Amino acid sequence: MSRQKVLVTRGDIPESGLSILKNKYDLICWNKTTPIPRTEFLSMVKDVDGIFCLLTDKIDEEILSTAGSKLKVVSTMSVGLDHLNLNALKTRGIHVGYTPGVLTDATAELTIGLLLATSRKIIAAEHALRNGEWTSWSPNWMCGPGLANSTVGIVGLGRIGARVGEYLKPFGVNKILYSSRTEKTDAKKFNGQHVSLNTLLTESDFIIVTIALTPETREMFGKSSFDMMKSTAIFINISRGEIVDQPALIDALKNNKIRGAGLDVMTPEPIPLDHELLKLDNCVLLPHIGSAAIEARREMSVITAKNISAVLDGHPENMPSPVNI
Repeated sequence: MSRQKVLVTRGDIPESGLSILKNKYDLICWNKTTPIPRTEFLSMVKDVDGIFCLLTDKIDEEILSTAGSKLKVVSTMSVGLDHLNLNALKTRGIHVGYTPGVLTDATAELTIGLLLATSRKIIAAEHALRNGEWTSWSPNWMCGPGLANSTVGIVGLGRIGARVGEYLKPFGVNKILYSSRTEKTDAKKFNGQHVSLNTLLTESDFIIVTIALTPETREMFGKSSFDMMKSTAIFINISRGEIVDQPALIDALKNNKIRGAGLDVMTPEPIPLDHELLKLDNCVLLPHIGSAAIEARREMSVITAKNISAVLDGHPENMPSPVNI
């Protein structure tokens, strides 16, 4: 009896995850470390039983139709789901897995690092040192606002937002505000105050976006949002680039409507080297490395593989992280 087939869409998946699948299924692998081209994806996905994918892989009607009726499970090595057509997957009865929770600490750590790098000009200072611009100690050179006694606003208080709040508490911030559809019990861990988004935008010295991308949140940060912020505000986005109206952010930064921005996500990704954001001194950009802790990426691959294995072995109830659609 032939073994079931699983398509793996990237060549640099941690071995800890791949080894779970290798001994049980035939793997069809895109063996490069760059995203699988659409034409190759369509060619390789035919008649597979499972797909191990990343957030760079768009799983839509065309992919699902090409895969055919044997496809039973799609598992993504990510917490974000905006690359998956969940309605089409649900209609076909295909199980979906993802990797929440395991990347919470790694992403929260990166968020704090990005906030400090932006507010305290860490990257600019390092570049200045290397370029010979450090000539003496100077009272105002490379100064930026500190976290102590500040007001921090967190937009969206899921797992990552709540952990960011916990990490901020030891810095001696004066107040942590958060906006979400409902009050969150996790906010008690850092004395978070549930407020409207408008209140958060007008009162916060630092604004951290950790909300999921949905049709409702797409471009929710536009001109009106940046106009509400303090001119001294620092804006941090570690969720998805599409949540921000990027031209509006560029205008706010260029015209000093806000002090600065730190982005781990943007549109498009990768960002072109001639992009306007890269020309701004008050913007820190990172290449979407929120979950890039070695331990987190290994565990993400394991969970992704176990999601697939549970379904293909006939026990979808044993999926460690199913998406309820």
